[in-house]
Amino acid sequence: MARDLGELNREDFARYKDDVKKEGKPFFPRAIFHDTVMSLVVVCVIAALAAIWYYTADGEKSGILGPWYTAPADPGTTAFVPRPDWYFYFLFYLLRIFKWPETVFIATVGIPTICLILLIGLPFYDRRRERRPTHRPVAMVAAVLTIISMGVLTWKGATAKEALGSELVLLVPSWAAEQGFQDNPQAVEGAKLFAQSGCLNCHTYLGEGAGNLGAPDLSAIGKTNEPEYFVRYLTNPAAFGNTVMGSYAYLGQENLAALGEFLAASDGPQD
Repeated sequence: MARDLGELNREDFARYKDDVKKEGKPFFPRAIFHDTVMSLVVVCVIAALAAIWYYTADGEKSGILGPWYTAPADPGTTAFVPRPDWYFYFLFYLLRIFKWPETVFIATVGIPTICLILLIGLPFYDRRRERRPTHRPVAMVAAVLTIISMGVLTWKGATAKEALGSELVLLVPSWAAEQGFQDNPQAVEGAKLFAQSGCLNCHTYLGEGAGNLGAPDLSAIGKTNEPEYFVRYLTNPAAFGNTVMGSYAYLGQENLAALGEFLAASDGPQD
């Protein structure tokens, strides 16, 4: 009686496994052939994507994969909102959950380090021979939860909205009325610069802003010092012991004076 195809395949596979156990898998030509094929596939994919990018775009006109080039970067822009690469979105969003200074260390160092240590140590503390997913409920649940949490955090980080300077400028009249400097044109101009210069990416002001990197709430900062002090501080924060905040000297003395006047006028909401 003729043997079926399945039985022949099982015999061939058993013979192959026996040969591998006795002789191993030769590096040449087996491994080299596999590496060569995969390298060729990768190169072909890159070449295909490059061709699609080149032939579907035209100068600054965007194609399927984007334009050939874009407008030169403007180092003096006040409307740009910095964002990380997509593979750091999960960490980017963790920083929105864990606020400085109490818990930001957990988000930036603690959680990623613990996960990395668990991953590196996996071959040492998981020495079971069983590898079937259905027989490893704890490992499968942990893997699924990790994938889901990473996916959700990445998606939330990608869709997180940042307040642009042009949108924050619309709040300046309400800031001026609440703080009582609506009759001070220089302070109002400073408030507009404050909204456009990305200050609220770190600081908070009257309920707006991110409150990252330990930056304080500036709603009542004017109670502490005069405009001249704030101008000196903005020109060189490092001289005052602040090594996190960058210098705003590039804005020029006129703009710095307006910012100083605004900060000095920000002495808390008026009753």
